[in-house]
Amino acid sequence: MPVGTKATVKAVDPDELRALGAEILLGNAYHLHFRPGEELIAELGGLHAFMGWQRPILTDSGGFQVFSLRDTLLQVDDEGVTFRSIYDGRPARFTPEVSARVQELLGSDVAMCLDICLPAGAPRPALEEAVRRTTLWAERQRDLPRAPGQLRFAITQGGLDPELRRRSSEALVALDFDGYAIGGLSVGEDREAMFEATTEAAALLPEDKPRYFMGIGDPEGVLEVVARGVDLFDCVLPTRTARTGSALTRTGRLNLRNARFARDDRPLDEGCGCPACRRFSRAYLRHLVSQREILGLRLLSLHNLGFLLDLVAGARQAIERGEFLAWKAEALEQAKGAVG
Repeated sequence: MPVGTKATVKAVDPDELRALGAEILLGNAYHLHFRPGEELIAELGGLHAFMGWQRPILTDSGGFQVFSLRDTLLQVDDEGVTFRSIYDGRPARFTPEVSARVQELLGSDVAMCLDICLPAGAPRPALEEAVRRTTLWAERQRDLPRAPGQLRFAITQGGLDPELRRRSSEALVALDFDGYAIGGLSVGEDREAMFEATTEAAALLPEDKPRYFMGIGDPEGVLEVVARGVDLFDCVLPTRTARTGSALTRTGRLNLRNARFARDDRPLDEGCGCPACRRFSRAYLRHLVSQREILGLRLLSLHNLGFLLDLVAGARQAIERGEFLAWKAEALEQAKGAVG
Protein backbone atom coordinates (compact mmCIF):
# COMPACT_ATOMS: atom_id res chain seq x y z
CA MET A 1 0.00 0.00 0.00
CA PRO A 2 1.62 3.29 -1.04
CA VAL A 3 1.54 5.63 1.95
CA GLY A 4 -0.56 8.78 1.65
CA THR A 5 -0.15 9.94 5.25
CA LYS A 6 -1.72 13.38 4.81
CA ALA A 7 -4.15 12.43 2.03
CA THR A 8 -1.41 12.42 -0.60
CA VAL A 9 1.35 10.08 -1.71
CA LYS A 10 4.14 12.65 -1.80
CA ALA A 11 4.68 14.19 -5.25
CA VAL A 12 2.46 11.64 -7.03
CA ASP A 13 -0.97 12.27 -8.61
CA PRO A 14 -3.77 9.70 -8.01
CA ASP A 15 -4.05 9.07 -11.76
CA GLU A 16 -0.35 8.20 -11.81
CA LEU A 17 -0.83 5.78 -8.92
CA ARG A 18 -3.65 4.04 -10.76
CA ALA A 19 -1.49 3.79 -13.89
CA LEU A 20 1.28 2.19 -11.82
CA GLY A 21 -1.16 -0.46 -10.57
CA ALA A 22 -1.86 0.73 -7.03
CA GLU A 23 -5.08 -0.80 -5.72
CA ILE A 24 -5.20 0.59 -2.18
CA LEU A 25 -3.58 3.51 -0.33
CA LEU A 26 -2.89 4.21 3.31
CA GLY A 27 -3.89 7.41 5.11
CA ASN A 28 -3.25 8.36 8.72
CA ALA A 29 -5.90 9.27 11.28
CA TYR A 30 -3.43 11.13 13.52
CA HIS A 31 -2.27 13.62 10.92
CA LEU A 32 -5.65 14.05 9.24
CA HIS A 33 -7.31 14.59 12.62
CA PHE A 34 -5.08 17.61 13.27
CA ARG A 35 -4.78 18.92 9.70
CA PRO A 36 -7.31 19.58 8.20
CA GLY A 37 -9.66 17.71 10.57
CA GLU A 38 -12.02 14.79 9.99
CA GLU A 39 -15.13 17.00 10.17
CA LEU A 40 -13.92 19.15 7.28
CA ILE A 41 -13.05 16.07 5.21
CA ALA A 42 -16.49 14.56 5.94
CA GLU A 43 -18.14 17.86 4.95
CA LEU A 44 -16.32 17.70 1.61
CA GLY A 45 -17.50 14.17 0.83
CA GLY A 46 -15.06 11.98 2.72
CA LEU A 47 -11.44 11.03 2.20
CA HIS A 48 -11.93 9.43 -1.23
CA ALA A 49 -13.50 12.56 -2.70
CA PHE A 50 -11.14 14.86 -0.81
CA MET A 51 -7.99 13.31 -2.30
CA GLY A 52 -9.44 12.21 -5.64
CA TRP A 53 -8.87 8.48 -5.07
CA GLN A 54 -11.86 6.19 -5.62
CA ARG A 55 -10.14 2.90 -4.89
CA PRO A 56 -9.83 1.46 -1.36
CA ILE A 57 -8.14 3.37 1.46
CA LEU A 58 -6.87 1.96 4.76
CA THR A 59 -6.45 4.40 7.65
CA ASP A 60 -4.03 3.81 10.50
CA SER A 61 -5.47 4.52 13.93
CA GLY A 62 -2.83 7.04 14.98
CA GLY A 63 -1.42 4.71 17.63
CA PHE A 64 1.96 4.31 15.94
CA GLN A 65 2.43 8.08 15.67
CA VAL A 66 1.45 8.67 19.30
CA PHE A 67 3.81 6.04 20.66
CA SER A 68 6.70 6.50 18.24
CA LEU A 69 6.83 10.23 19.04
CA ARG A 70 7.55 9.33 22.66
CA ASP A 71 8.72 12.79 23.69
CA THR A 72 5.12 13.99 23.16
CA LEU A 73 3.57 11.40 25.50
CA LEU A 74 1.95 12.76 28.64
CA GLN A 75 -0.11 9.90 30.05
CA VAL A 76 -1.24 6.38 29.13
CA ASP A 77 -4.06 4.66 31.00
CA ASP A 78 -6.75 2.09 30.32
CA GLU A 79 -9.05 4.74 28.87
CA GLY A 80 -6.58 6.06 26.27
CA VAL A 81 -3.46 8.14 25.74
CA THR A 82 -2.77 11.84 26.29
CA PHE A 83 -0.01 13.49 24.26
CA ARG A 84 1.10 16.77 22.78
CA SER A 85 0.19 17.46 19.15
CA ILE A 86 3.26 17.71 16.94
CA TYR A 87 1.53 20.59 15.14
CA ASP A 88 0.98 23.08 17.96
CA GLY A 89 2.16 21.36 21.14
CA ARG A 90 -1.29 21.41 22.73
CA PRO A 91 -2.42 18.43 24.82
CA ALA A 92 -4.66 16.01 22.92
CA ARG A 93 -6.21 12.68 23.76
CA PHE A 94 -6.85 9.56 21.72
CA THR A 95 -9.12 6.80 22.94
CA PRO A 96 -10.50 3.83 21.00
CA GLU A 97 -13.72 5.78 20.65
CA VAL A 98 -11.95 8.88 19.29
CA SER A 99 -9.90 6.86 16.82
CA ALA A 100 -12.99 4.99 15.60
CA ARG A 101 -14.95 8.23 15.22
CA VAL A 102 -12.14 9.94 13.27
CA GLN A 103 -11.94 7.00 10.87
CA GLU A 104 -15.72 6.78 10.57
CA LEU A 105 -15.86 10.42 9.45
CA LEU A 106 -12.91 9.96 7.09
CA GLY A 107 -14.89 7.16 5.46
CA SER A 108 -11.96 4.84 4.81
CA ASP A 109 -12.57 1.28 3.64
CA VAL A 110 -10.42 -0.27 6.38
CA ALA A 111 -10.12 1.27 9.87
CA MET A 112 -7.43 0.12 12.27
CA CYS A 113 -7.92 -0.31 16.01
CA LEU A 114 -5.95 1.91 18.37
CA ASP A 115 -2.98 0.00 19.78
CA ILE A 116 0.21 0.45 21.80
CA CYS A 117 3.36 -0.03 19.70
CA LEU A 118 6.60 -0.16 21.71
CA PRO A 119 10.18 0.19 20.38
CA ALA A 120 12.56 -2.73 20.04
CA GLY A 121 14.11 -3.83 23.30
CA ALA A 122 11.13 -2.86 25.46
CA PRO A 123 11.14 -4.91 28.71
CA ARG A 124 8.70 -7.79 29.02
CA PRO A 125 6.47 -6.09 31.63
CA ALA A 126 5.98 -3.16 29.23
CA LEU A 127 5.19 -5.54 26.36
CA GLU A 128 2.76 -7.43 28.57
CA GLU A 129 0.98 -4.20 29.49
CA ALA A 130 0.88 -3.17 25.81
CA VAL A 131 -0.78 -6.47 24.92
CA ARG A 132 -3.32 -6.09 27.72
CA ARG A 133 -4.28 -2.53 26.82
CA THR A 134 -4.29 -3.18 23.07
CA THR A 135 -6.72 -6.05 23.66
CA LEU A 136 -8.86 -3.95 26.01
CA TRP A 137 -9.05 -1.14 23.46
CA ALA A 138 -9.88 -3.58 20.65
CA GLU A 139 -12.77 -4.97 22.70
CA ARG A 140 -14.17 -1.45 23.06
CA GLN A 141 -13.61 -0.56 19.43
CA ARG A 142 -14.99 -3.79 17.98
CA ASP A 143 -18.64 -2.74 17.73
CA LEU A 144 -18.40 1.04 17.58
CA PRO A 145 -20.15 2.82 14.68
CA ARG A 146 -18.30 2.74 11.39
CA ALA A 147 -18.68 4.23 7.92
CA PRO A 148 -20.91 2.29 5.49
CA GLY A 149 -19.05 -0.82 4.37
CA GLN A 150 -16.01 0.00 6.51
CA LEU A 151 -13.96 -2.97 7.72
CA ARG A 152 -12.14 -2.95 11.04
CA PHE A 153 -8.79 -4.64 11.65
CA ALA A 154 -7.24 -5.43 15.03
CA ILE A 155 -3.48 -5.22 15.65
CA THR A 156 -1.56 -7.94 17.47
CA GLN A 157 1.33 -6.98 19.73
CA GLY A 158 3.95 -8.78 21.80
CA GLY A 159 7.25 -7.86 20.17
CA LEU A 160 9.53 -10.87 19.75
CA ASP A 161 8.03 -12.71 22.73
CA PRO A 162 6.24 -15.84 21.39
CA GLU A 163 4.04 -16.30 24.45
CA LEU A 164 2.84 -12.69 24.46
CA ARG A 165 2.31 -12.75 20.70
CA ARG A 166 0.17 -15.88 21.08
CA ARG A 167 -1.78 -14.31 23.95
CA SER A 168 -2.47 -11.20 21.88
CA SER A 169 -3.45 -13.10 18.75
CA GLU A 170 -5.78 -15.56 20.46
CA ALA A 171 -7.64 -12.80 22.31
CA LEU A 172 -8.11 -10.68 19.18
CA VAL A 173 -9.04 -13.58 16.90
CA ALA A 174 -11.73 -14.55 19.42
CA LEU A 175 -13.27 -11.10 18.85
CA ASP A 176 -13.70 -11.96 15.14
CA PHE A 177 -12.43 -8.83 13.38
CA ASP A 178 -12.52 -8.38 9.60
CA GLY A 179 -8.74 -8.67 9.39
CA TYR A 180 -5.61 -8.61 11.52
CA ALA A 181 -2.35 -6.71 11.52
CA ILE A 182 0.99 -7.82 12.88
CA GLY A 183 2.15 -4.80 14.85
CA GLY A 184 5.15 -4.17 17.07
CA LEU A 185 7.71 -5.44 14.55
CA SER A 186 10.01 -3.55 12.17
CA VAL A 187 10.68 -1.13 15.03
CA GLY A 188 14.45 -1.62 15.28
CA GLU A 189 14.83 -5.29 16.23
CA ASP A 190 17.23 -7.77 14.58
CA ARG A 191 15.98 -8.46 11.06
CA GLU A 192 16.20 -12.25 11.17
CA ALA A 193 14.46 -12.29 14.54
CA MET A 194 11.75 -10.09 13.01
CA PHE A 195 11.20 -12.56 10.15
CA GLU A 196 11.05 -15.47 12.59
CA ALA A 197 8.51 -13.63 14.73
CA THR A 198 6.47 -12.85 11.59
CA THR A 199 6.31 -16.55 10.75
CA GLU A 200 5.00 -17.33 14.22
CA ALA A 201 2.62 -14.37 14.31
CA ALA A 202 1.07 -15.03 10.90
CA ALA A 203 0.47 -18.68 11.77
CA LEU A 204 -1.70 -17.57 14.69
CA LEU A 205 -4.06 -15.58 12.46
CA PRO A 206 -6.96 -16.91 10.34
CA GLU A 207 -6.05 -17.96 6.82
CA ASP A 208 -9.34 -16.68 5.41
CA LYS A 209 -8.86 -13.08 6.59
CA PRO A 210 -6.29 -10.48 5.52
CA ARG A 211 -2.98 -10.41 7.36
CA TYR A 212 -1.26 -7.04 7.38
CA PHE A 213 2.39 -6.40 8.31
CA MET A 214 2.69 -2.79 9.40
CA GLY A 215 5.73 -0.91 8.18
CA ILE A 216 7.83 -2.88 5.71
CA GLY A 217 8.62 -1.83 2.14
CA ASP A 218 12.08 -2.90 1.01
CA PRO A 219 12.06 -5.58 -1.71
CA GLU A 220 13.66 -8.30 0.40
CA GLY A 221 11.43 -7.56 3.37
CA VAL A 222 8.26 -7.59 1.26
CA LEU A 223 9.08 -10.95 -0.30
CA GLU A 224 10.10 -12.47 3.02
CA VAL A 225 6.86 -11.51 4.79
CA VAL A 226 4.81 -12.69 1.80
CA ALA A 227 6.55 -16.06 2.14
CA ARG A 228 5.43 -16.12 5.77
CA GLY A 229 1.75 -15.60 4.95
CA VAL A 230 1.33 -11.80 4.88
CA ASP A 231 -1.13 -10.23 2.41
CA LEU A 232 -0.81 -6.47 2.99
CA PHE A 233 2.06 -4.15 3.88
CA ASP A 234 2.86 -0.47 3.78
CA CYS A 235 5.94 1.70 4.09
CA VAL A 236 7.15 5.20 3.23
CA LEU A 237 10.37 3.68 1.89
CA PRO A 238 9.75 4.01 -1.89
CA THR A 239 8.99 7.75 -1.80
CA ARG A 240 11.37 8.57 1.05
CA THR A 241 14.18 6.74 -0.74
CA ALA A 242 13.36 8.67 -3.89
CA ARG A 243 13.72 11.95 -2.03
CA THR A 244 17.26 10.95 -1.05
CA GLY A 245 18.13 10.36 -4.72
CA SER A 246 18.00 6.56 -4.72
CA ALA A 247 16.21 4.13 -7.02
CA LEU A 248 15.07 0.57 -6.36
CA THR A 249 15.94 -1.85 -9.17
CA ARG A 250 15.97 -5.58 -9.80
CA THR A 251 19.74 -5.61 -9.30
CA GLY A 252 19.79 -3.52 -6.15
CA ARG A 253 19.57 0.08 -5.07
CA LEU A 254 21.12 2.86 -7.16
CA ASN A 255 22.42 5.98 -5.42
CA LEU A 256 22.14 8.54 -8.19
CA ARG A 257 24.33 11.01 -6.32
CA ASN A 258 27.22 8.73 -7.24
CA ALA A 259 29.46 10.22 -9.96
CA ARG A 260 29.55 6.90 -11.82
CA PHE A 261 26.12 7.71 -13.28
CA ALA A 262 27.08 11.10 -14.74
CA ARG A 263 27.45 9.67 -18.28
CA ASP A 264 25.26 6.58 -17.93
CA ASP A 265 22.72 6.66 -20.75
CA ARG A 266 20.82 3.55 -19.58
CA PRO A 267 17.39 3.65 -17.90
CA LEU A 268 17.21 3.00 -14.19
CA ASP A 269 15.98 -0.54 -14.76
CA GLU A 270 15.94 -2.34 -18.12
CA GLY A 271 12.42 -3.49 -18.92
CA CYS A 272 10.72 -1.13 -16.46
CA GLY A 273 7.78 0.71 -18.01
CA CYS A 274 7.54 3.60 -15.52
CA PRO A 275 7.69 7.23 -16.79
CA ALA A 276 11.28 7.63 -15.55
CA CYS A 277 12.57 4.55 -17.35
CA ARG A 278 10.58 5.05 -20.56
CA ARG A 279 11.99 8.49 -21.28
CA PHE A 280 15.07 9.35 -19.23
CA SER A 281 18.60 8.15 -18.60
CA ARG A 282 20.42 7.62 -15.33
CA ALA A 283 22.65 10.54 -16.30
CA TYR A 284 19.69 12.90 -16.66
CA LEU A 285 18.09 11.73 -13.42
CA ARG A 286 21.42 12.16 -11.64
CA HIS A 287 21.57 15.71 -12.99
CA LEU A 288 18.08 16.45 -11.65
CA VAL A 289 18.93 14.99 -8.25
CA SER A 290 22.24 16.83 -7.95
CA GLN A 291 20.56 20.11 -8.86
CA ARG A 292 17.68 19.44 -6.46
CA GLU A 293 15.12 19.69 -9.23
CA ILE A 294 11.63 18.64 -8.15
CA LEU A 295 11.13 16.64 -11.34
CA GLY A 296 13.93 14.28 -10.31
CA LEU A 297 12.26 13.45 -7.00
CA ARG A 298 8.92 12.96 -8.73
CA LEU A 299 10.35 10.64 -11.36
CA LEU A 300 12.23 8.59 -8.76
CA SER A 301 9.07 8.37 -6.64
CA LEU A 302 7.10 7.09 -9.63
CA HIS A 303 9.83 4.57 -10.41
CA ASN A 304 10.20 3.24 -6.86
CA LEU A 305 6.45 2.89 -6.40
CA GLY A 306 6.11 1.21 -9.78
CA PHE A 307 8.99 -1.14 -8.99
CA LEU A 308 7.41 -2.35 -5.74
CA LEU A 309 3.93 -2.63 -7.26
CA ASP A 310 5.38 -4.70 -10.12
CA LEU A 311 7.28 -6.82 -7.60
CA VAL A 312 4.15 -7.75 -5.64
CA ALA A 313 2.24 -8.32 -8.90
CA GLY A 314 4.97 -10.78 -9.87
CA ALA A 315 4.69 -12.42 -6.45
CA ARG A 316 0.92 -12.85 -6.88
CA GLN A 317 1.41 -14.45 -10.28
CA ALA A 318 4.09 -16.79 -8.92
CA ILE A 319 1.79 -17.81 -6.05
CA GLU A 320 -1.00 -18.56 -8.53
CA ARG A 321 1.41 -20.75 -10.53
CA GLY A 322 2.55 -22.55 -7.38
CA GLU A 323 6.12 -21.34 -7.94
CA PHE A 324 6.52 -18.57 -5.38
CA LEU A 325 9.47 -19.89 -3.39
CA ALA A 326 11.57 -20.55 -6.50
CA TRP A 327 10.58 -17.17 -7.97
CA LYS A 328 11.44 -15.41 -4.71
CA ALA A 329 14.85 -17.08 -4.48
CA GLU A 330 15.68 -16.00 -8.04
CA ALA A 331 14.53 -12.43 -7.42
CA LEU A 332 16.60 -12.10 -4.25
CA GLU A 333 19.67 -13.66 -5.86
CA GLN A 334 19.48 -11.14 -8.70
CA ALA A 335 19.23 -8.27 -6.26
CA LYS A 336 22.50 -9.25 -4.61
CA GLY A 337 24.30 -7.59 -7.51
CA ALA A 338 23.52 -4.21 -5.93
CA VAL A 339 25.39 -1.17 -7.20
CA GLY A 340 25.67 1.78 -4.86
